[in-house]
Amino acid sequence: MCLQSTYLVNDSKRTLKSRVSPTVMQPNSSELGVHQAGHGLSLTLLTRTPAGTTGGSAVPETSGAVRVPILSSGSWESCRGGASSRRSRASSRTSSHSHSHSHGGGHQHSHSEPSEVDPADADLESGEPNTSFLELRYLFRWVQKSLPFIIILCAKLVIQHALGLAVGVGLFTTFLYVNKNIQTQVFLQDRRSKMECVWLLLFLASSTLLLYYTFLTETLYYCLIFLNPAVEPLGFWEVLWVVGITNFTLKFLIMGFKCLILLLPSSLVTYRAQGRWYMLTEEVGQVYQAVAPTPLWFRYLVTYQKVDGNTGLTLGVLLALVYFILKLLGLYGQWGSFQKTVRIFLSGEHTGAAATRSQCSEAGDICPICQAEYRDPRALLCQHIFCDECIALWFNREKMCPLCCTAITDKVHKWRDGATSPYLQIY
Repeated sequence: MCLQSTYLVNDSKRTLKSRVSPTVMQPNSSELGVHQAGHGLSLTLLTRTPAGTTGGSAVPETSGAVRVPILSSGSWESCRGGASSRRSRASSRTSSHSHSHSHGGGHQHSHSEPSEVDPADADLESGEPNTSFLELRYLFRWVQKSLPFIIILCAKLVIQHALGLAVGVGLFTTFLYVNKNIQTQVFLQDRRSKMECVWLLLFLASSTLLLYYTFLTETLYYCLIFLNPAVEPLGFWEVLWVVGITNFTLKFLIMGFKCLILLLPSSLVTYRAQGRWYMLTEEVGQVYQAVAPTPLWFRYLVTYQKVDGNTGLTLGVLLALVYFILKLLGLYGQWGSFQKTVRIFLSGEHTGAAATRSQCSEAGDICPICQAEYRDPRALLCQHIFCDECIALWFNREKMCPLCCTAITDKVHKWRDGATSPYLQIY
């Protein structure tokens, strides 16, 4: 009886203690289970919740199991490899995302550092920049520092040669103006203005006379008759300047002769004949322009200083002979073109065959080019009919029929439209 009462008292004490401070019982060696599965181990922890009473009713005791896996060395290495690969993929996605933002909107939105670094930036960061980049940077800095001096030097050169530069610009603009107007007057044919032709002729003459009067002491007009001008000292830049003035003067003389041809009435010289005269005048002028600077360059090459002695004289003579041979070769190449021009000028060849009255009637008696009645109508290979003068002017620039684009001729007779070559013959 006493033993039974002692058990009841101890049981009531344990119940009271569990109500006041419930605890989780630590697992002992019997409650701790270790399970091996696969390549790793799993640790199972058992927890107990003591029973209690709520409202006089007993709460049953519950136990929970928490399983913690313990990995082996092989599984641990594989997990580390998977984690590192996931991190690298995430980094590459972030860098590509920021790169696409920079291309799409012009602004770079980067949420992480790029995985790759530009080689130039890497060189700069490592203290070893690219050699070419350094050279360009040094060159840019040198130009930037020397820019004021370069401007001062250019201003000084312009001031020293202001007269020569002004003469060159004036001659070039005069040539462009007169050449364009002559071509326009040739194209107008019957509608051309004779007053315009007279004005162009006077303008060319006054410009040439004013130029030679300004440099009267240098006797630049001697170069027109293959003599040396009184220019001292005769250096390289002086030779270029004199040769350029002579070349433009010869062009002015050629254009002045073309203006005289324009003033002739069509009853005396037909438009077709005028085209042949323009062509012959231009070819003769180009040959003359090629020969005119020869004495001047020959003198410059032979001239030597006393300090050079016999060696300088010998070298100068050799250079002059080489120049003379090259000039002869150039003239030989022009001789073939000159012969063809003379042959065309003398033969007076026509394009196509003479058209009959019935052909003209079928074509409507109206020239498709000038929109007037036929004058000396010519029928081409394609049976289209045009005025002889109109189709001659057309074939000065084209090779095909203006209506059907059939190839009629294999060559174009240049300079029949009154144009003058802008090529500057300086040697």
